[in-house]
Amino acid sequence: MSYSTILVEEVDRVCKITLNRPERRNAMTPGMQLELISAFEAAAKSDARALVLRGAGDAFCAGLDLSVLQSLQLQSPAEHRADAERIAKLFRTLYELPLPTIAAVNGPAIAGGTGLAMICDFTFATPQSKFGFTEVRIGFIPALVSVFLALQIGDKRSRDLLLTGRFFDATEAGCLGMVNEIVSAENLESRVAELLKTLRANSPASLRATKKLLADQNRDKLDAAIAAAIAANSKAREHADFSEGVTAFLEKRKPDWK
Repeated sequence: MSYSTILVEEVDRVCKITLNRPERRNAMTPGMQLELISAFEAAAKSDARALVLRGAGDAFCAGLDLSVLQSLQLQSPAEHRADAERIAKLFRTLYELPLPTIAAVNGPAIAGGTGLAMICDFTFATPQSKFGFTEVRIGFIPALVSVFLALQIGDKRSRDLLLTGRFFDATEAGCLGMVNEIVSAENLESRVAELLKTLRANSPASLRATKKLLADQNRDKLDAAIAAAIAANSKAREHADFSEGVTAFLEKRKPDWK
């Protein structure tokens, strides 16, 4: 299958997916989200032993593209829900992928980009990497990503990041358990290759069985939490704060919350 927003290649039974919109700091569009879902599903059915996710250029993923943010204000309630369901499918497909996943974070990973990076089984980041769940700054809510964040770092720490919307660096992300290792930019690829070597030495059947076991342990909780998050995500888009927040962001001014 051909893709327009991502690059997909399989080398030595490793599926390598690169977010390929460097001119937009790999910001996500609905099209990119659908292509990622398709690539993840294809990797799950292939004989690949692992998957590596990276960003082209000097960023991993800047979150949602500004042009998409602008168009969200014109969507119907049904379109809002469909949009939320697509994002939920993107995150859950990555989370439940039956092969080990590695995120090589070479720069900023913001909002949904932070989600993609942390949901992978292994997350390597450079000292230049920056993270943040910035949705509350524009009158939105980090509904879907919150489900997976709470699983990883717990309720109290999640509340800090989600309610403040602040940025944090790779060192803090490592302390929180969202990043496995901080690696210099020049050594990022070699560290990924080193981990792939370790994974290749393990039983492919055992790795897939372990991934399935871990996913099954959280399945019921995820079902309920994602359903609630989709509803909350859709509802938040219809609130006046969302319209004001997005408009203020695009106009580069402070929002005037009513």
